[in-house]
Amino acid sequence: MGRAGHWGTIRRRGGAALGITGLVVPLSLALGAAPAQAASCTTSTGPYQKQVEKFMGLKVDGRQSPSDCKAIQTFQRWHGITPTIGYAGTVTWRTMNTILAQRAAGTTPNKAGTCPTNKGRIACVDLTRQLSWIQDGSKLKYGPVPVRTGRNGAETRTGAKRVYYRSTNHWSTIYKVWMPYSQFFDGGQAFHSVTKSMYNPPGSGGCVNMRSADAKAYWNLLKNGDDVYVYGRKPGT
Repeated sequence: MGRAGHWGTIRRRGGAALGITGLVVPLSLALGAAPAQAASCTTSTGPYQKQVEKFMGLKVDGRQSPSDCKAIQTFQRWHGITPTIGYAGTVTWRTMNTILAQRAAGTTPNKAGTCPTNKGRIACVDLTRQLSWIQDGSKLKYGPVPVRTGRNGAETRTGAKRVYYRSTNHWSTIYKVWMPYSQFFDGGQAFHSVTKSMYNPPGSGGCVNMRSADAKAYWNLLKNGDDVYVYGRKPGT
């Protein structure tokens, strides 16, 4: 939240950043030695064991194993999912399922036509897929990129908005943190960069968090008065 309040390697082709890749912990990393301070691995099989195993490229047998736990635990540590014990639970699978939805968007995030194409330059935010992009008419200009939106009780508000205030390094008087490349579009809600994972639960205080490179690209592409359209519903809210 703002004024009042990693996965992924972006591949650039032309003016657009296309696709979300590398959104899984590399298996070599996942199976490596865990830090000494890491929590103990659970032996319990989670309700989403098979789905998580498949996502991570593990043997899909629906049974927790020491190697399963290490891989899941590394994914959880990377994204700040707690408890970090390698359990294939709801939050872990919800995060992975969001990543799958982002991958499926490919280079046509607005295939369903939900974000308006009659506004010219517009920044689209799909809360359901935790995905954002900039388009000009029906032409993709940047993205899609993963974002981190408002947590339960502080949801990013939906609807048609406009960028109304920009600050290259805004200071949040509510959260006492710097907000680089802030572009406010609805009260205290803004696009801005953060250093944490885009999948770190439970979400932001209402702002649309972005990776630094993406927030900077949005800063360079948008200006005051440009349209923003937010729709959908963040998983878990």
